[in-house]
Amino acid sequence: MKLEGSVVLVTGASGGIGQQFIQGLLAAGVGKIYAAARKVEALESLKAANPDKIVPIKLDVTNFGQVNEAAAQYQDVNVLINNAGITRDQGVISAPDIDGARQEMETNYFGTMAMCRSFAPVLKANGGGAIVNLVSLLGKINLPFMGTYCASKAAELSLTQCVRAELAAQGTLVVAVMPGTVDTEFAKYYPPPKVAPAEVVKVALDAVINEVEDVYPGDQATYLTAELLKDPKGVEKYLAGMLPGILEQQKQQ
Repeated sequence: MKLEGSVVLVTGASGGIGQQFIQGLLAAGVGKIYAAARKVEALESLKAANPDKIVPIKLDVTNFGQVNEAAAQYQDVNVLINNAGITRDQGVISAPDIDGARQEMETNYFGTMAMCRSFAPVLKANGGGAIVNLVSLLGKINLPFMGTYCASKAAELSLTQCVRAELAAQGTLVVAVMPGTVDTEFAKYYPPPKVAPAEVVKVALDAVINEVEDVYPGDQATYLTAELLKDPKGVEKYLAGMLPGILEQQKQQ
């Protein structure tokens, strides 16, 4: 698939990875970018620099009415990038309640589902196109410090596989992007290595161009993916062993 001249909608566009997606798409020569965020004022500087390319739109992916309205209004989209996501950095037992886990599921799982469902007919009408879901390597293995987030990403990964199967007949490429720790505000308490947001975006966009369904940006993701094939229980114990150190670092911040 060629990105040049494409019309792309990016959710979570005001975040660190979202803004890198904007820059990467501009460099790829896309025709138009619908930059979606809950707070569109954060996108004003990007729009000012690229008024002919960027259209900021207010969109909360957990508001299904807004999602449906966006799909009805932006009928020219042929690439959908589901980048919006949240984490509450909590475990299952240690969390004070289950509210944070519900919020993660509402955004990371149900929000992604709503976007895929609403825009699938739009993509079909425009020749198939592509969906890019920013999942996480933690969709395959749990990091207990943020255990409920990992559960939501596991659900999102499974969702991605189902959407891929259901939309194959209409020619829609569905890409799962599964980086390890990304160097954003989300990961400020986590030890290195961390992959740069720009690298995540490059790998994701290359996957669209080369029609690769699953990609693992960064050395950490590549290494742990290989280890999961060889010794999944060892990886589980390794990540579980990181919990005390991360909690201690958090206390010192």
